Amino acid sequence: MSTMEACRDRIRASGLRATPSRIAVLQVLQDAARPLSHADVADALDGSAWNRSTLWRNLTDLEEAGLVRRTELGDRVWRFEERGRGSDVATHAHPHFICTHCGTVSCLPDEVVVLPSAVASAVAPSLPRSLRRRRVEVQIRGLCDTCEG
Repeated sequence: MSTMEACRDRIRASGLRATPSRIAVLQVLQDAARPLSHADVADALDGSAWNRSTLWRNLTDLEEAGLVRRTELGDRVWRFEERGRGSDVATHAHPHFICTHCGTVSCLPDEVVVLPSAVASAVAPSLPRSLRRRRVEVQIRGLCDTCEG
């Protein structure tokens, strides 16, 4: 099955119509190595027949359908990324690294901020429910390798 067909099937399974623009937006997010802003998605689809307001509506529709996660990383810019597939779709969140100089955003592996299991077990009852359910956003700020030079 092609990437386009897989995107179409996921969109239909979520209850949305699989329009060409929604498929294109989901494909862009699926291929991205980092969360993308509305402008990033529009730039990636430059030359397409869709205007920016159509792309924005598609991003919000995909987010409401649970296929896309929307994140604001402290700079008042919404960024979007495809949600994982499988059983962790609704709850899995992962940390992001934001360069304080150039603004580059990178996805980080969970292990960067995971507590050792002995510590997590000891403090779990006192943690907020949203943290135990992994419905939080973790952001780490610093200089990226390029800016740190």
